[in-house]
Amino acid sequence: MKHTDLATRGWNDYELLDSGDNKKLERWGSFTAIRPETQAIWKPLHPELWKGADAEFRMEGGKGSWHGKRAPEPWDISWSAGGTDAAVRFSLRLTAFKHTGAFPEQAPNWEWVIERVAACTAHDKAGGSPKVLNLFGYTGIASIAAALAGAQVTHCDASKQSNAWARENAARSEVPEGSIRYLTDDAFKFVQRELRRGAAYDGIILDPPAFGRGAQGEVWHIETDIVPLLEDLHRLLSPAPGAFFLLNGYAAGYAPQSFVQAAESAFGAMDHAEFGELRIEERGGGRVIPSGIYVRFAR
Repeated sequence: MKHTDLATRGWNDYELLDSGDNKKLERWGSFTAIRPETQAIWKPLHPELWKGADAEFRMEGGKGSWHGKRAPEPWDISWSAGGTDAAVRFSLRLTAFKHTGAFPEQAPNWEWVIERVAACTAHDKAGGSPKVLNLFGYTGIASIAAALAGAQVTHCDASKQSNAWARENAARSEVPEGSIRYLTDDAFKFVQRELRRGAAYDGIILDPPAFGRGAQGEVWHIETDIVPLLEDLHRLLSPAPGAFFLLNGYAAGYAPQSFVQAAESAFGAMDHAEFGELRIEERGGGRVIPSGIYVRFAR
């Protein structure tokens, strides 16, 4: 097993310009925004840049809101993997939860998903399209990356709003018609139905929150529910060569090793797995913001 911390270094439409004082300054296309960042306990390197920010998310009286210039909502940016022509295009919004609809620290995983879909295709002598499941799919960037690489994707999220946003992003990215099916459903219940149907997936992407609610009000607690879900996903993942699995984590407060051992308790020994932090590197290099954790492997 390999410990590798993955860093997003920015691209044409995204940069981490500076960070510090529990905040981060980011550029999304031509729009710059300041957001809270509990990891950034240091001092900013370029305080002069912050004065020109278009908007800032502030917590006041226990509630958060955006201040400053209104964004041209929704506004579009794009990302593409190195060496590929297919661009993932997605819209951004200044949400009430400080997010914009994209998590740039995931860029190395988006690229990995594209590579794994290509590998699955190469392994399939029958020439079929790999089947990929994206659970807790949110605005669908990973789903789009997989679909553009040639996969048939099942995108599952309990939020109607997130699924609508994901559909819009797929249309912006010109994903081929029928390449992604969208389900507004509870992750647990959907996976159990798939097991009863005898389904199997060549790739599974799992991006669970620390806490959430299903489409019918079902409650998700990562501390009690992650391992039972992983055990079901072990049965759902194809045993074929090239099949892959990706687990991401954000606000649950766990270390990468905790996710590794949770995955091992379901999948067994994972000699070829990678794990570590997801980081965003500031423009100019050097400092990074730890932004999540991951575990991934391919058969």
